[in-house]
Amino acid sequence: MKARLGLSLATASLWHRRKVLALVCLTLTLSVTLLLGIQYLRTEVKSSFASTISDTDLIIGARSGQLNLLLYTVFHIGDATNNIRWSTFQALKKDARIDWLIPISLGDSYKGFRVVATDQAFGEHFRFGRGQHLKLAEGQWFSGIFDVVLGAGTARTLNHGINDEVVLSHGGGRTSFSNHKGTPFTVTGILEATGTPVDQAVYISLQGMEAIHVGWESGVAIPGRTLTPEQARDREFRPKTITAVFAGLDRKILTFRVQRDLNQYTEEPLSAILPGVALSELWRLMGQFERALLGITGFVVITSLIGLIAVLLTLQAQRAHEIAILRAIGASPSLIASLYIIECLALAVVACLISLALGALTISMFGPWFLANYGVQIQLRPLNLEEWALLAFVPLAALLVALAPALSAWQQSRSQGFGSSGES
Repeated sequence: MKARLGLSLATASLWHRRKVLALVCLTLTLSVTLLLGIQYLRTEVKSSFASTISDTDLIIGARSGQLNLLLYTVFHIGDATNNIRWSTFQALKKDARIDWLIPISLGDSYKGFRVVATDQAFGEHFRFGRGQHLKLAEGQWFSGIFDVVLGAGTARTLNHGINDEVVLSHGGGRTSFSNHKGTPFTVTGILEATGTPVDQAVYISLQGMEAIHVGWESGVAIPGRTLTPEQARDREFRPKTITAVFAGLDRKILTFRVQRDLNQYTEEPLSAILPGVALSELWRLMGQFERALLGITGFVVITSLIGLIAVLLTLQAQRAHEIAILRAIGASPSLIASLYIIECLALAVVACLISLALGALTISMFGPWFLANYGVQIQLRPLNLEEWALLAFVPLAALLVALAPALSAWQQSRSQGFGSSGES
């Protein structure tokens, strides 16, 4: 009976002060939304990050650090320190321990998007997520020397479709004054969105990459020495070097042995890295910053709760008459103190509920935008245990901060000495 009376009184009190408390609730809601949103985004980005490449046992490139090799081959960030010889790739193909190889050659771009030269093995063996295959949303994989396949993000951003003509640029920068105008490519396919850097790239054949660089020296086309599309189609091209190789092994147990042998390769200096290990190291470095951001957001929530204390203590001076009436009709000091605790908890719970609804709406609206612009797939899903724990922290913290105004109200009501409860 006492609990029901306290709840009824707290509800009436909240409604009576709804204008002031609504602003407090709004501040707390925004703080909780920020806290939960950062944690949710952190989890989704980590999941998307880890699923960038899967079922690839080794990435092989010129001698360099494993993070640098991972960044320029998988994330298309930075440039290779050197290339590896085509003869090395041919030797790898003869290794009985290796099941498949995907050669890639980098160096050019298209309106800021990285150009990746490869072969049919890329479409057959490259995996992302939980072993998912690359799929074409429309068209077909390149077959001709001047065919090009666009990632979903590239096609969406540049508004390209099948049979559109594209002119690639020399170099990997966003702005280039050296374009391969004499050898345009034709879009033959557009990949489905993957939520990985695959979406933000342009794919051509290794032969196409070689053809457009005939007659180029030091990044400059030599007049009269470059090829026309007709001339290029009548010739066969074999690359002298490539940038890196993705490798899948026939027996996973041999991964570390093959890695050691490649790192000790005598024909030229190579680095062979395990993508999963490199991804973990990269996330560990990034994790320090996102944990710091989460901690700052936690302080924002605490600041909002402290503001709630200040508001309740300010309002308490205006509630002296209310407390006197409650004591006169028999309300005990503990019941009056509980009103503050119930009010704080109610505001915190309402803020959490609104935050959940606001977060779900935001993810539904901006999830596709994140995928299109940043290649990060953020989907609506149930909260995990860590996220529920963060959400539960808010009412618990509200309960603790409510003790200050509750204790003050308890002492004030005792000093008035009214009521018939007998409590002193």
